[in-house]
Amino acid sequence: MIDLLALSPDELSRTLAAQGLPAFRARQLRAWIFERGALDFDRMTDLPAALRARLATQATLGTLRAVTEQQSADGTIKRLYRLHDGHLVEAVLMPYDDGRRTACISSQAGCAMGCVFCATGQMGLARNLSTAEILEQAWRFHAELIARGERLSNVVLMGMGEPFHNYDGAIGAVRRIIDDLGIGQRHITVSTVGLVPGIRRFALEGLQVKLAISLHASTDPRRGALLPVNRKWGVEPLIEACRDYQEQTGRRVSFEWALIRGENDSPEEAHRLGRLLRGLRCHVNLIPLNPTAGYPGAPTGPADAQGFAAVLEQHGVPATVRVRRGIDIDAGCGQLRDRVLALQEEEEATDRA
Repeated sequence: MIDLLALSPDELSRTLAAQGLPAFRARQLRAWIFERGALDFDRMTDLPAALRARLATQATLGTLRAVTEQQSADGTIKRLYRLHDGHLVEAVLMPYDDGRRTACISSQAGCAMGCVFCATGQMGLARNLSTAEILEQAWRFHAELIARGERLSNVVLMGMGEPFHNYDGAIGAVRRIIDDLGIGQRHITVSTVGLVPGIRRFALEGLQVKLAISLHASTDPRRGALLPVNRKWGVEPLIEACRDYQEQTGRRVSFEWALIRGENDSPEEAHRLGRLLRGLRCHVNLIPLNPTAGYPGAPTGPADAQGFAAVLEQHGVPATVRVRRGIDIDAGCGQLRDRVLALQEEEEATDRA
């Protein structure tokens, strides 16, 4: 079976030509897939019935299969997908009152980074996703929103996995999200825990995509305890890479900071962070810690979170305390894991029986 979603325009044209079909059929197919959001061939009503039947037996539109879906009280949707080889990944759609519809998608099945407060990091890495598998997560939300008269407005690579640990797959998907789904570059965000070589490579891509850095601590001992990657690329080389990225691209850098009560939320820590980021055109997103089963930390309270932001403002560093979304269905930042592991354990038990 040929996955049409995985093919570039030229590859699709060549594939259809090899089947004796004219070039305009490739344009029709791409219009149905990407502009009209057709999730199956039966919807492609201006294609001959015989061709639709033929495509249904010889081709697919993607390879992901939805296993479960949960909806939060705030409207956030978390969906679990099974990959062709049985691995599981999660994707999230977040609706906002201002009309934005943001897809949070995964770049790996699991993650090798081992961040202590991240549920995905506690899983370990199964494998990288292909460009097509990353794209498909966004495309499915894109197609479903079109059917409701809405549109996907933003995409963030902040789901399962470290995008720069799967650099070619992730950046290939970013380019296809831009070209095929029509999402503006400045409405796409790539998040990294701080893989310095990836940041430097990303700076040379010529993209206007947003870069977000998971920082969470301003000194090497504190950050190394939370994010093992810091033991290889410490705070100083990370911030230096961010400054070089900004000089190369002219783009503002975002920093993600999970506020953990009693761990990294003191005024003294805020002052250290302010001094560290002074002079860098950036924005700090302060996110009270989302609970996970594998980490005992607790979220910072609202007053202390606002106090932390106020200290940063004193240093000229803009900061926003973010509203946590999808917490009741474990769809928030760092929470994507538990349903994946539960299903894997069920299947392993069945195999042993």
